Amino acid sequence: MRRFAFIAALMGFICSPAFAAGIDSRAYTCAGLHALIAANGFVFISSPAFGDFVVANAYYCGGGEGVTSRSVPTSDAPECAVKYCVSRSNGGE
Repeated sequence: MRRFAFIAALMGFICSPAFAAGIDSRAYTCAGLHALIAANGFVFISSPAFGDFVVANAYYCGGGEGVTSRSVPTSDAPECAVKYCVSRSNGGE
């Protein structure tokens, strides 16, 4: 039963129109973007300069990966720091 609930929740998240193609970070304030990431654990930001998942913490990274910071533009700040996963051999903490 737990497995079914997990799969149903995962499908609901994946099929959600808001997350299907990613979000535009410029549609959110920096605080709003951080709240969205914290609420979901991770989100995909789709923009020409940054097309990747951002995460709440290292728990959402794969094995051998850590988190590092990068900035994305938001509606109230040209540089809003977010965390994303990188290979530990490429500078992840």
